[in-house]
Amino acid sequence: MKKLYFLLLPFVLLSCKSTNTTVANTASKSTETAYKVNQTDVSDFLKYLSSDELEGRDTGTEGINKAAVFLEDFLKKNNVKPYFKTYRDTLTNFDSPAFNIVGVLEGTDPELKKEFVVLSAHYDHIGIDKSKQGDNINNGANDDASGVTAVAEMAKYFSKTKSNKRSILIVFFAGEEKGLLGSKSLVQKLKVQNFNLYAQLNIEMIGVPMKRDYLAYITGFDKSNMAQKINEYTGKKTIGFLPKEAEYELFYRSDNYSFYDVFKKPCQSISTFDFENFEFYHHPSDEFKAMDIAHMTAFIQEFLPAVTKITDSKTQEITMTK
Repeated sequence: MKKLYFLLLPFVLLSCKSTNTTVANTASKSTETAYKVNQTDVSDFLKYLSSDELEGRDTGTEGINKAAVFLEDFLKKNNVKPYFKTYRDTLTNFDSPAFNIVGVLEGTDPELKKEFVVLSAHYDHIGIDKSKQGDNINNGANDDASGVTAVAEMAKYFSKTKSNKRSILIVFFAGEEKGLLGSKSLVQKLKVQNFNLYAQLNIEMIGVPMKRDYLAYITGFDKSNMAQKINEYTGKKTIGFLPKEAEYELFYRSDNYSFYDVFKKPCQSISTFDFENFEFYHHPSDEFKAMDIAHMTAFIQEFLPAVTKITDSKTQEITMTK
């Protein structure tokens, strides 16, 4: 997640308790999927992406280049085609060579495939803190290797099931920690192409569960009906309202905002980092061993019916409300 030291860190360290959370209404019906997310696959993917070998994946470094190769190989193995000539989308706003990784899964419906759903997460982090002794690698397991893992598993699901009537853009952003640079760069290229965006789900920090009666929260809860529709699609209290998210305006602090700013469509981030459940924000201890793999697997599994419905609904059911 983009740097929020002056806002977030005191709450992370003190583990303050928030109250009066509101949960979005659920519907009685859900879209079922027989597909099962493999927990070992989730673990193996996350373990490598957050390993010391990648040196904290700082944008423009050899570490993030290794991560890019890993992500390219994953997309190729799972038959996700490059959206551009290659998977690498070079940033136009960063001095050193840096790139997003962008793939596409074409929709199966002749008309709906002209519309796009974007599934995204940022694969960069903040790298090595050379001022520290001992462990000085900021591995970024939760922030945001966890989100990248979730998006990768969703890409694998759709590549196998071919259940998406709309086309899906799979994006792993670089430069998020530098000021949303990867998403700001990509969205301008898509705008020139008259990219037909329906909605974006950006996954941000889902490595540990919350102790609440809903699975995750959404940024900009009241800006669209996405939370309500996701709950309708899953038939569960999947998404709730987190007051701290609204207080700190997290809607504007991750890569969803770059897309909303240009397209003014439902573009929101999903997260389980609630200021109480994880004290290692931008810290070397944000590493694989601190992640709850069973939770992550269950998170991905629960979201599959919702994402499937978003990609195949006959009309654009998710709409802006303000």
